[in-house]
Amino acid sequence: MSKELELFLERSEKKAFDRTHRQTIGYNIAQYDKKVLEGKEQFSNHELARTRAAATKQKAVDNLEKYLIEFEAAFIKRGGKVIWAQDAEEAVRESLQIMKKVNAKTVVKAKSMTTEEVQFNEELEKNGIESIETDLGEYIVQLRKEPPYHIVTPAMHLSKEDVAKTFHEKKGTPPNWTPEQITTYVRLQLREKYSKAEVGVSGGNFLIADTGAVAVSENEGNGLLSMSFPKVQIVIVGLEKVIPSIMDLDLFWPLLATHGTGQQMTVYNTIYSGPKQAGETDGPDEMYVILLDNGRTNLLAETEQRRALSCIRCGACLNACPVYQTVGGHTYGTTYSGPIGSVITPYFRGMDEFKHLSYASTLCGKCTDVCPVKIDIHKLLLLNRSDAVQKGFTTKTENWVWFFWKGAMLKRGKMDKGGAKLKNFMIRQFFKKQWGERRDLPQVAPKSFNQMWRERKGMK
Repeated sequence: MSKELELFLERSEKKAFDRTHRQTIGYNIAQYDKKVLEGKEQFSNHELARTRAAATKQKAVDNLEKYLIEFEAAFIKRGGKVIWAQDAEEAVRESLQIMKKVNAKTVVKAKSMTTEEVQFNEELEKNGIESIETDLGEYIVQLRKEPPYHIVTPAMHLSKEDVAKTFHEKKGTPPNWTPEQITTYVRLQLREKYSKAEVGVSGGNFLIADTGAVAVSENEGNGLLSMSFPKVQIVIVGLEKVIPSIMDLDLFWPLLATHGTGQQMTVYNTIYSGPKQAGETDGPDEMYVILLDNGRTNLLAETEQRRALSCIRCGACLNACPVYQTVGGHTYGTTYSGPIGSVITPYFRGMDEFKHLSYASTLCGKCTDVCPVKIDIHKLLLLNRSDAVQKGFTTKTENWVWFFWKGAMLKRGKMDKGGAKLKNFMIRQFFKKQWGERRDLPQVAPKSFNQMWRERKGMK
């Protein structure tokens, strides 16, 4: 059993029986579900919008090299600089070189899952650079020294009382402060950071190939401020975020907003196309885009699973998943949790350590039903399971058990041999641990249906 699997089972056991946690998540997701229904009303044909988005993203993934080169050329033409990072270490190293060049002491950072993926804050702290999360949810979990709980809503697992307690313990604020008072306090704290930060960092929701621009969507304005004040901007974004044309945003922006938060449109949608141009008064002096691989080309090499690169990180599959709702985001131990995280993480961080995530699913298919770009997530989870077996990531004991099981299932004579007593012994011996302590093992009946049928018909 891998270390990651042991941790997953340990965390699952704890969270599944945490009533307070279940109530908080249940309430927050119920509110989300209501808003999504309202958001979908803006589409005259929601299914057609999903089909168009799926086709566009599939086109981008299938021609990824072409569109990335097109993006790079257009972005460089406007004075921007593009860095291709093979892994997390290279992305952080290149970022640090940029920061050291401008003697950066403070960095303001918009919400970004790719920076979480490369452990950006931790690496900057090691190098004596203060990295401040400016999204309110991210700011809260940073205070708590926790990773984001959810792709879209980092502090979904916390009630307003939990947040007030966190600020009381970490910042000395009154323990009974309201959300409005806490928000005002954070706003004042961040204003100072925006004005003195030398570098602003963000992720990107979409890379626009034909114009060489980065589109960022957010609801608080913190992303816009993080990228407006500092004279140096760095965008760290996954290779798969590219879309062919700026004209595609009229499709993807509403879909992302509706499936992500239930809005018709995210409050702030900003397109960054490079540093300040001649004659312009606003904008950064330098802008860099770091294109992050970090396992994405491993996924791209898969004939079927590459479909997962179409994901626009709306988080809808997490909210729909009964397993996620039960065990929570931190249980997965990964940057990307829930169904989509279970598909992509084995390729980002290794199949051997993370193949168990592909089994953390009921395969109910709800994740596929809610996906705005029609990724067959539950099918890809099954393909991951198959690949784990074919690539030799299963134990010898497991292989032997299924070898004998298959042999018995293929022949009636073998299936009927041994009797119920022996079969029940074998089930207890080999499947008890995998079946789990919370469920009773199935019992083999004294007589099979075949035996009872033969007796009834007087057959030998």
